[in-house]
Amino acid sequence: MRSWVHDFAADVVRPAAAEWDEREEFPWPVVQEAAKIGLYSLDFFATQSFEETGLGLPITMEELFWGDAGIGLAIVGTALAAAAVSSNGTPEQLGEWVPQMFGTPDDVKIAAFCSSEPDAGSDVGAMRTRARYDEATDEWVIDGTKTWATNGGIADIHVVTAVVDPELRTRGQASFVVPPGTKGLSQGQKFAKHGIRASHTAEVVLDQVRVPGRCLLGGKEKLDARLARAREGAKSGGATNASMATFERTRPAVGAQALGIARAAYEVALDYAKTREQFGRPIIDNQAIAFALADMKTSIDASRLLVWRAAWMARNGQPFEAAEGSMSKLHAGETAVAVTGQAMQILGGNGFTREYPVERMARDARIYTIFEGTSEIQRLVIARAISGRQIR
Repeated sequence: MRSWVHDFAADVVRPAAAEWDEREEFPWPVVQEAAKIGLYSLDFFATQSFEETGLGLPITMEELFWGDAGIGLAIVGTALAAAAVSSNGTPEQLGEWVPQMFGTPDDVKIAAFCSSEPDAGSDVGAMRTRARYDEATDEWVIDGTKTWATNGGIADIHVVTAVVDPELRTRGQASFVVPPGTKGLSQGQKFAKHGIRASHTAEVVLDQVRVPGRCLLGGKEKLDARLARAREGAKSGGATNASMATFERTRPAVGAQALGIARAAYEVALDYAKTREQFGRPIIDNQAIAFALADMKTSIDASRLLVWRAAWMARNGQPFEAAEGSMSKLHAGETAVAVTGQAMQILGGNGFTREYPVERMARDARIYTIFEGTSEIQRLVIARAISGRQIR
């Protein structure tokens, strides 16, 4: 499986990477090629999600993002929305909505998970998007603005988190599927980004969006019971809210994405150091260069082991008692930034030009200390887990 994904990344993704980075557009032709071979499909992601070791998805992510991060996100962005349905939905909702997120090789579809807001990123308790239930029509009415949504506005299906009981803050949130063609949903600003530019990122505006009652993930009976427990002051069980339930499942996979970028940059730097000569010998013969490469390789391998441990634990039902998922994402994200920066340094002036890919890799890596929980938030989660205290 790893060889299969790696070959696709080497033969299809890498040759297209620079073009789609420059165009800053969603790479439909590449995603369609992935769909033709079964890489972009419900079957593939479901198989890897339930693979018994838990390593299928991290390995897939590493190889794809070794090819290119922007195109990689375009291919796997739908999986985040699918994970939201898997985390919060019923088996019937999984069966109804997730196949529609991927479509078929001849009719590719994409999906978007919409959680962050202009004033609610790391602080999910500040979410302002509201959903109210209309008993007369058995519909939920959603109003608000989401931001930083991968595939936002161009997706066929959007999964949106919203507040249903403002007094309960994070415990008063729920997730909803917004089906294709629903009136009131529109794309806001499309963001021009520093990196991952082949991945579409935009605001999503929800103005009196009405969705059927069956679009509430988990169902109304389960929501009412959870809200009642929260009002009574009892623990609600499971994740603290709909957004965090999704992020907890995806952090090791996001760490694997960062790992792929880091490995790609390291390999370019290693090859360059072996062939680039200064003062009559390859620059790798200089201890400063050799030691830098040694540190890069060590950090990459340590990140991989942290990612694999967290993925294995999640698949085998072992709790993250020390926030092992956050550890994996934190270390891999910071490794990606450090390694790509060091790769640029080893390449010197060439590393700063677009003639070599490390310049793009360094831009792509920077997001991994920011999205899906900043490095600071990861440290906060880890600190709370190991101390048992509500550190702020």
